[in-house]
Amino acid sequence: MVYDGVLLGLIVGLLRGGWRQGLLRFSQIRLIAGWMFPFLLLVQFMIFYAQEKWAWLASINGYLFMGIYVVGLIFLWLNRQHKGFWLIFIGVLLNFIVMAVNGGRMPVSLSASEVLGPYYTDMLKSGSVISKHYMMDANTHLSLLGDIIPLSKPYPRTQVISIGDVVMNFGMFLFIQSVMVVHKKKDNQQGTKPHHA
Repeated sequence: MVYDGVLLGLIVGLLRGGWRQGLLRFSQIRLIAGWMFPFLLLVQFMIFYAQEKWAWLASINGYLFMGIYVVGLIFLWLNRQHKGFWLIFIGVLLNFIVMAVNGGRMPVSLSASEVLGPYYTDMLKSGSVISKHYMMDANTHLSLLGDIIPLSKPYPRTQVISIGDVVMNFGMFLFIQSVMVVHKKKDNQQGTKPHHA
């Protein structure tokens, strides 16, 4: 879901900041341990694909995902001075909490997942899906923080998201806007600053 906030932020940022200047400012983003974010995404993709081949990996994937979240939270904390990063931190923390109290997996509402079609709901019911998601039931803790929000048409991508996802993407959107869009007032102030010899 984080991709939605990034994509929307980029589109709006380019429209507001201009294609050339917007892309230039985006390319100049500097974050503490900036390599960590793409690295964590890569590790998650590797786990998703490898766990279908190795049963031992599937048996501990909950712990692995928790470790990824902890490292991600550290990265966000180190960069908390950037606009929007506090919201991203809170969103990730909410997802981390609900997964931590449910064995390292994200609970998914069966009724909300109906937007994904019968194939997905059948797999969710059977519990045969090896991933960080599982069907929400009576034993689920903090179900309000699970994937309970269905998105479908006219939204461009059908999916089920959590409150944490919404908060996280809003923060990501704000961050990208702050990077790609420089207000005219700020530009004028910088342009009128006296230059010293």
